[in-house]
Amino acid sequence: MSTTTVGADDPHWVDGNALAGPLGEIMGADLTVADLTCAGCRMTRPLAAMRVFDRAPGLVARCPGCGDVVMRLVRTTARALVDLRGSLVVSLPLPRV
Repeated sequence: MSTTTVGADDPHWVDGNALAGPLGEIMGADLTVADLTCAGCRMTRPLAAMRVFDRAPGLVARCPGCGDVVMRLVRTTARALVDLRGSLVVSLPLPRV
């Protein structure tokens, strides 16, 4: 488990809603309503509840419970790279038919 503490008073993160635009462009849907299960602490939370660090070449989402990285998103001129190694499960609600 990570030794990184991601506190609510840390000024270097924004909430997971910051991923709505970038992921929406790539996936064509609002993924902030998806639930992610952290591989580190096994807690399940909506993507919108993650702590997103956006002051790097990409976006890094960390679990608000244990601080482990659950998602990385990097865009190049030709590709979008989404790394979900830190998530055990990504659960998406299905649209009603």
